[in-house]
Amino acid sequence: MPAQPKPSWLKVRLPHGAQWRNVEEVLATRRLHTVCDEARCPNKGECWGAGTATFMIMGDICTRNCRFCAVATARNGVPLDPEEPARLADAVRTLGLRYAVITSVDRDDLPDRGASHFAACIRAIRADAPDVRVEVLIPDYVDQELEIVLAVAPDVLAHNVETVRRLQQVRDHRASFDKSLTTLRQAAARGLVTKSSLLLGLGEQREEVHAAMRELREAGVSILVLGQYLRPTPAQVEVAEYIHPDTFKEYETEGLAMGFTTVVAAPFARTSYHAREAWEQS
Repeated sequence: MPAQPKPSWLKVRLPHGAQWRNVEEVLATRRLHTVCDEARCPNKGECWGAGTATFMIMGDICTRNCRFCAVATARNGVPLDPEEPARLADAVRTLGLRYAVITSVDRDDLPDRGASHFAACIRAIRADAPDVRVEVLIPDYVDQELEIVLAVAPDVLAHNVETVRRLQQVRDHRASFDKSLTTLRQAAARGLVTKSSLLLGLGEQREEVHAAMRELREAGVSILVLGQYLRPTPAQVEVAEYIHPDTFKEYETEGLAMGFTTVVAAPFARTSYHAREAWEQS
């Protein structure tokens, strides 16, 4: 099947302005990675222009190989840098952020899959910029791995199921809808504000989206994000459908009716997009 042309509503804002250059310089001088670059996020221009970024810790090589993601993969990631938490906290303070989002590559090669490094980053930000709210977008940690992160009490804990049950094969074989639900359920049971997201346009049916939304809500998820899957390079799975903005609005209405405190639903919506606003609404 030939690739579908992008519809008119999918237009990306180009980077511009002094604030964009300031974010770029702060990240470069502190040798920090962002998911904005590594995952080729369509919101980079808007977010960096507003002085925000989603930091990606533990290197830029992922040990998993999801078919929708452009992040480089290998059996082993780079050695952890013990100075990264301090550099991250310094960047957050220098940029004057009020809300910091931290995510990571998957690190199945590490004994605790990087949970302790996440915790160290949260502690460093809290010490250097105590007024900053911290959201983490974590791998599918469960039990003791998850407890390491929960012990430092991030303001929001996010983990993505990515797509509906039937299409989970686009994720790495070590991931599953049920394992992701366990991560979210355990965090919600501890009183954390939890968030998850679905990429649409991979071939899902509307009733499958509704079923996934219901399961997320039953797991205690408070914040739901729905966005359009955009193929980052020809190496990733093709887009099956471009979802109209009106449909996203309908999903938003339906999600709020299900009991989510916040639903961010739009073609360019991603987990950390408008993250502070979503937290405030929750």
